Amino acid sequence: MGKRKLLTGIIAGAAIGGIVSLCNKETRTYAKDSLEQLKDNVTNCVTNPSDVIDQMKETVQSVSSFVENNVDGAVNALEQVESTVNRFLK
Repeated sequence: MGKRKLLTGIIAGAAIGGIVSLCNKETRTYAKDSLEQLKDNVTNCVTNPSDVIDQMKETVQSVSSFVENNVDGAVNALEQVESTVNRFLK
């Protein structure tokens, strides 16, 4: 029962906060522009799914390459820290 009241309070607070924030013209403009951009992105995904998949593949490959290239440096840094700690513990 307590979890339900907490969740209801959080949702109600978020809704009230959202409504109050829309009283500001800049916030309304930002929300409108963001929703239009989201609509354009969703439309692009629906009309060109293969392009979206290709972009995702490129992103994954880029992240994979970045991680692969930087793992050695991170391991070296950890080894240096370990050796420094071991010197102080002796």
